[in-house]
Amino acid sequence: MSNPVITHQPGAGSYGTNVQTGKWSTGLCSCCSDILVCALGFICPLALSCYTANKYGENVCLACVPGGMTAMRTHMRLTYGIQGTICNDALMTCCCGFFETCRMAREIRIRNGDV
Repeated sequence: MSNPVITHQPGAGSYGTNVQTGKWSTGLCSCCSDILVCALGFICPLALSCYTANKYGENVCLACVPGGMTAMRTHMRLTYGIQGTICNDALMTCCCGFFETCRMAREIRIRNGDV
């Protein structure tokens, strides 16, 4: 028997859109644009991270896993078609953790129509 010849490679899976041209709905330091998110993040950042993971449809424990918020930010960015890189995702969640978690929570609330 002869093996079939592959003439076309399967494509990569897509996340919402293949072209990331969008931007985040709010800026990194726009914490006061959603007082609920700002207050929760200020009082207990871990609770905000768990809330954000839950609202995004992930397990709340994702916030406690090293790199979990970076992975969620990357998936969120790809799903919503927001420009960026994995390196940028890691730097933003590591160096600007509080502000970035607030922005991710705001983005989910805006996209879900909760604001």
